[in-house]
Amino acid sequence: MAKQDPLHTVLKLTSEAEEQAALQLKSAQLALQKCQSQLEALRNYRLDYMKQMESHHGKNISASYYHQFHQFVRQVDEAITKQLTSVAEADTQRGHRQRHWQEKRQKRKAVELLLEHKAQKARKAEMRLEQKMVDEFASQMFYRKKIR
Repeated sequence: MAKQDPLHTVLKLTSEAEEQAALQLKSAQLALQKCQSQLEALRNYRLDYMKQMESHHGKNISASYYHQFHQFVRQVDEAITKQLTSVAEADTQRGHRQRHWQEKRQKRKAVELLLEHKAQKARKAEMRLEQKMVDEFASQMFYRKKIR
């Protein structure tokens, strides 16, 4: 039984690490998309609320209603600001995960390249050995013909 090259084990480990990093990247991308969707929903909610207030334009509204409206809009604006921070943090996390995945991918490709170089070297050595045997056989045949 031929002994397995330790690089195959390294390749397996680097491939698994790359897969894990890819899953983490996907998770970070989904988290970013969720944060962006929530931000968009808050902005749309604010816009709808502003349009609703605009429809009251020219109508008599109480001072308390007007005050409550502005207070609510201020709370929505604060939520938007917090959500912007969440989006930025999620995007930073996605960037970290992207770089981490790229590093793992690069390591896996390097191990694959090493294995390919080793395989090419082994094929060349095998071809040289085969050529040597063919040459030896040809020279033996030549000498046998000469002896006759």
